[in-house]
Amino acid sequence: MKQARDQETVQEPAGRRRCSRTVWLLLLGAGLLTKQAVGQSINLRQAIEQGTQAYPFLKSKQAEIQSAEKRLQSGRTEFLPSIIVQDQYTYGTSNALNGSFFPNEGTAMGTSGGIRPDNIYQGTTGSFVSTVIDWRIVNFGRVKATVKAAEADLNRSQVDYDNELFQHQVRIIDAYLTLLVNQKLVDVQRANLQRAQTFKNVVDAGVGSGMRAGVDSSLATAEMIRARLQLLESEQREQVQRLRLSELVGQVQPGMRVDSMRFYTTLPQTTFQSDSISPKNPVLRLFQSQINLSAARSTALQRSMLPSISLLGAGWARGSGFTNADETFRMDFSRGLGYQAYNYLFGVVARWNLTNTLRLKQDYRAEQFQVERFRQLYNDQQLRINRQNREAETQLLVGLEQARQAPVQLRAARQAYSQAQARYQNGLADLPTLLQSFVTLNRAETDGYVATSNVWRFLLLKAAAEGDLSIFMNQLN
Repeated sequence: MKQARDQETVQEPAGRRRCSRTVWLLLLGAGLLTKQAVGQSINLRQAIEQGTQAYPFLKSKQAEIQSAEKRLQSGRTEFLPSIIVQDQYTYGTSNALNGSFFPNEGTAMGTSGGIRPDNIYQGTTGSFVSTVIDWRIVNFGRVKATVKAAEADLNRSQVDYDNELFQHQVRIIDAYLTLLVNQKLVDVQRANLQRAQTFKNVVDAGVGSGMRAGVDSSLATAEMIRARLQLLESEQREQVQRLRLSELVGQVQPGMRVDSMRFYTTLPQTTFQSDSISPKNPVLRLFQSQINLSAARSTALQRSMLPSISLLGAGWARGSGFTNADETFRMDFSRGLGYQAYNYLFGVVARWNLTNTLRLKQDYRAEQFQVERFRQLYNDQQLRINRQNREAETQLLVGLEQARQAPVQLRAARQAYSQAQARYQNGLADLPTLLQSFVTLNRAETDGYVATSNVWRFLLLKAAAEGDLSIFMNQLN
C-alpha cells in the first residue's frame, strides 16, 4: 500500500508537468502568432487598393450609380406606347346603364342604354375585355429632355463616386504618412528612454561612489521618467493613427504596420508643369455635373409645359345578361360571361393641361435658380482650390528647406550632447547643462522625421488641390 501511494505521488507531478508543458507550448504559439500579426506591414499601394475595394461608403456610391442606370433605363421606356389590357367579369343591375363595367385606368368606352320605366335591382352577370394603346407620337421633346435629365443624373452619380474615390485615396495616403511618422517617433522615444536609463545608471554609480551630488540622481530620475512618458504618449498616438488607417482600409486592425518605402531616404522633386487648376479636378467635375443636372431638369420642366399629340387605338368586347331587344333579362350565371359585342376605335388626340402649365412655370424658374446656385458654388470651389494649390506650393518649398536643414541640426545636437557628456564626466560641466543637450538631441531627432514627413504631406496637398494623385505617386517610382 505504501509503495502504491509512493507511485501515485510520483505520477501526479509528472502529469502536472505534462499539463504545464502543454500550456507553455500553447502560450508560446499564441505569442508567435501575435508577434507575426503585429509584425505584418503593408505598403502604400496595398493600403490604397484594399481601401478602394473594401470601404463601405465607396460601395454605397457604386450602388447609387447602378440605381441611376436603372432610372435612365426607366426614362427611356417613355418612348414606347402605353398598352393596357384588362379582362373583367361583373355582376350588377341595369338601370340606365346596360352592361356597365369598370374603367380601364381612366379610359372607358360608353355602354349606356335606355332608362327603364321602373328600377329593377335584380342583377345579372357581365363581361368585358379591352386593349387600349396610347402612343404619344409628338411631345415636342419632353421625353427626350427627361432622358437627358436621367443621363445627367447618371453622370453626376459617376462623377460623385470618382470624387469620393479620389478623396478617400487622399485620406488613406495622409493617414499612412501620419502613421509612418508616428512609428518613427515611437522608435525615437524608445531610443531616448534607453539613453536616459543608461545615463541614469552612470549618474547613480557616480552618486553611490560619492563623486556626484545626490541631486544629480534625482534629476536623472526625473529625466528618465519624462522620457518614459514621452514614449507612452508616442505609442498612444501611433495606436490611434493605426486604427484610423485600418478603418480607411476597410477593416480595423490594431496590429497594422506600414512600410517606410522611400519616404525617409529621398525627398520629392518640386518641378511642376502648370500652376493652373485643371477642369478635370474631381471636385470641380462634381460641381459641374450638378450644374448640368439642374440645367437638364429645367429643360425637362420647360418641355413639360408643351402639349402632346397621341395616337390612340382601342378594341373591346363585352357581354351582358341583359338584352336590348325588350325589357327582359336572364338571371342565369353563364348568360353574361360570353362576349356578345365586339368593337374597335382609332383616333388622334391632342392634350394640353393649361392649368398645370402655371405650376410647371414656377418649378422651371425655381430650377433656374438652382442652376445659378450650383454655378456660384462651382466658382467658390474653384477659388478655394486655387488658394489651396498656391498654399500647398508655399508649404512644400518651405518644408523642403526644413528637411534639408534637419540633418544639420541633428549632427550639431549629437555633437553637443557628446561634448556635454564628456565635460560632465570630467567634472567640467554640471548636470543641467548635460540635460539641456539631452533634450536638444531628442528634439532634433524628432524634428528630422517630422520635417521629412511634412514634405510628403505638403506634396499630397498639392496633388489633392490639382486633383491628380500621379503628382504624388510618381515620386515613389
